[in-house]
Amino acid sequence: MNTKDIVEAVIFASDKPLSLKQLQAVFPELEQPSLEDLEMALSEVAADYSGRPVELKSLASGYRFQVRDSMSPWVARLFEEKPARYSRALLETLAIIAYRQPVTRGEIEDIRGVVVSSNIIRTLLEREWIKVVAHKEVPGRPALYATTKQFLDYFNLSSLAQLPTLEEIQNLDPKRLADAQPTKADSEQQETSQESLSETQEQPTELAQAAGECGETDHHEPETS
Repeated sequence: MNTKDIVEAVIFASDKPLSLKQLQAVFPELEQPSLEDLEMALSEVAADYSGRPVELKSLASGYRFQVRDSMSPWVARLFEEKPARYSRALLETLAIIAYRQPVTRGEIEDIRGVVVSSNIIRTLLEREWIKVVAHKEVPGRPALYATTKQFLDYFNLSSLAQLPTLEEIQNLDPKRLADAQPTKADSEQQETSQESLSETQEQPTELAQAAGECGETDHHEPETS
């Protein structure tokens, strides 16, 4: 059996994205293909799925098969419950971390101009969308937050460089932008009561819009391991 077939089968069977190293590890030690051979096999698999409703997607933590965005209106009908959206406050907090990381809670509050709910930080940590990467060397040594590979995977990104810029957001069609508006919570408790974001192409747009409203779209590319 050739490398391409094995790679395709393993990724198809996996419940999470697989990195090149993880793909290499499924082969017997003396038969392991080189990383270059694996990349070539992945390219061939991706080409096979070109134009099909399913694609091989390269994400921050590896490769996975997924339904193309154009198919989402039909696939979504399989699920009885429509995913709720997080509040604007949570999206703004996540956007600031994504675009300004590493950043402290106090710095987030300075940018937003309001206190950040502990529930918001806890929800983002539990989702494994953010993590503590260090502590700032100032009195109190506050935690510095950054996004994770899980954050990139969930938002269908391979790197932070793929996040939309403020200029791109300003060029969006106003109606489309309005449709992507997150629900605004009426209280701090409501900010984290909604369980998930709608998994569509609009997700990075919502983050960038939230960051744009806070005036924060210059971002760095930290480690997301």
